[in-house]
Amino acid sequence: MNKHAGIFVKNIDMMDKIFAYAASLQNLGSHLSRIGLIIVLLWIGGLKAFRYEAVGIVPFVANSPVMNFFYQYDAPEYKKHMNKEGEYKPENIAWHEANNTYEFSYGLGGVIVLMGILIGLYPVFPGVSAFGSFLSFGMSLVTLSFLITTPETWVPALGDSQHGFPYLSAAGRLVLKDVIMLGASIVTMSQAARKYLENRKHKSMIQGF
Repeated sequence: MNKHAGIFVKNIDMMDKIFAYAASLQNLGSHLSRIGLIIVLLWIGGLKAFRYEAVGIVPFVANSPVMNFFYQYDAPEYKKHMNKEGEYKPENIAWHEANNTYEFSYGLGGVIVLMGILIGLYPVFPGVSAFGSFLSFGMSLVTLSFLITTPETWVPALGDSQHGFPYLSAAGRLVLKDVIMLGASIVTMSQAARKYLENRKHKSMIQGF
């Protein structure tokens, strides 16, 4: 074997070791995905108790055919009453109180926080954790539907030729990230369901003795 062939073989061997190590990280990736879901759900769900976050989701809810019934006023009436983040306008706050903006956000936030708690029960109640991941999966699907129903997810036509599809606005870019939430929910749901079944099998074997 010549010198160059020996170097090539060593490089192949090193690559195999790297890939073998990467392959061993599957469980770690699943656990990190679960931790990420828990952090996002608890944090974002908790923020739903604050006015600026409640107002921020109004365009999505008001334009959704399956969610707009939660509000008193139809789209696009909300556009006249949107506060910027950090802005305080009493008249807009009063409008959102009448619109049921804050009450809906409180309820939604509670549900999202509950999802995070359920997923976090993986070590002791994997079946419950799997259900929490399933709920997160469903929520992500609903969120991604906003790309179809919410005009604000696309750059508006204000003179520039770059508007509409595929030019996502800041709101659209935020929504698109739920594709990652969708995948993480499936990964964690699968792992939790597998652990639940393994626990049941182990329990059945013990009871059989």
